[in-house]
Amino acid sequence: MSPLAPGISHRLSQIAPSATLKVDQKAKALKAEGRPVISFAAGEPDFPTPAHVVEAAAAAVRDPKNHRYTPAVGLPELRQAIAEKTARDSGWSVDASQVVVTNGGKQAVYQACQAVLDAGDEVLVPAPYWTTYPEAIELTGAKAVSVFAGADQDYKVTVEQLEAARTENTAAILFVSPSNPTGATYTFEETRAIGLWATEHNIWIIADEIYQNLVYDDLSDPHSHAVSITEAAPEATGNTILVNGVAKTYAMTGWRLGWMVGPEAPIKAAANLQSHLSSNVANVSQIAGLAALTGDQSEALAMRERFNTRRLAIVEGLNAIPGVVCPEPTGAFYVYPDVRGLLEKTFGGVTPTTSLELADLILEQCEVAAVPGEAFGPSGYLRFSYALGDDDLAEGVRRLQAFFGA
Repeated sequence: MSPLAPGISHRLSQIAPSATLKVDQKAKALKAEGRPVISFAAGEPDFPTPAHVVEAAAAAVRDPKNHRYTPAVGLPELRQAIAEKTARDSGWSVDASQVVVTNGGKQAVYQACQAVLDAGDEVLVPAPYWTTYPEAIELTGAKAVSVFAGADQDYKVTVEQLEAARTENTAAILFVSPSNPTGATYTFEETRAIGLWATEHNIWIIADEIYQNLVYDDLSDPHSHAVSITEAAPEATGNTILVNGVAKTYAMTGWRLGWMVGPEAPIKAAANLQSHLSSNVANVSQIAGLAALTGDQSEALAMRERFNTRRLAIVEGLNAIPGVVCPEPTGAFYVYPDVRGLLEKTFGGVTPTTSLELADLILEQCEVAAVPGEAFGPSGYLRFSYALGDDDLAEGVRRLQAFFGA
């Protein structure tokens, strides 16, 4: 950039704002104007953080030792707790030195990409995908390559699809189970096949496990979790970076506490980057995270029960709308209905041709906010988060059913 023509960098000018946050902000702005908007847009629990976690943080605030810098990679006791969780839920026995504590899962995703990708690399990104993945990848100079699986595949890609997309430049795959935005969860066999395929071709796996403990197949088991790629394919531990955090399981989105776990080389590289980028995560948040991981799990499990009730209600409600096909998700707290049956039809004097236009229509005429499929891949889909109050969920679905003639 010429000093005679100052401006922002080309690199940052290519970044799009988060579509999910953008829709949620628009919904909140309309509510501030007095409109009774119900938002299914934000991916955050509506529950408070568990009380014992808040109490641990309050005590930490009063301790002067937490008013100072601590190691950039995280408090030793928290790193150890994360290592123990990784062994328990991801089947990978790691040392605490293989953990870097980050400012939320987003920083972990960004640093994982920075650690293993170079300009010209390609990363396979199963679609529908979370909006941040392509941006984090392309900030390295690498290219995100979308591999799409629709509702007919329960939104899960196959090894055959990945192999068809692989080139000599393929450096990594971004693997997510359960998925944001679809809630789809891969089986043990599906996960193992992808892990072995990536290992065979010397491809890095960046596995986002932020929804790992929000699965609904066996609610009677307090330790039930989505199968990890390192659990299903231990052979892949040498080429896998796990990303996780406390935000979703413990209703701690605002505490900004995540982590990454991996082999020595990428973890060391990420630690060096973080030492310059942000240093340590706020000590109070780290101590809160430690309490979440090691303390009473009853409130978190109660949240999961409530999510399950909402999951079943919203799937039934949306599938009652002619033209909507809503697969039943097995994890996270999202549904991702196929709404192509509503396109090219007229509702309220408007004929939407894309899911973006459909989302605008239901926001304006139903006062219901959902995120259009264009934020996550191809058009023709909407994402609804059911992490909102039971009454709001029921009213929002009722409005949609009334508008579309269910």
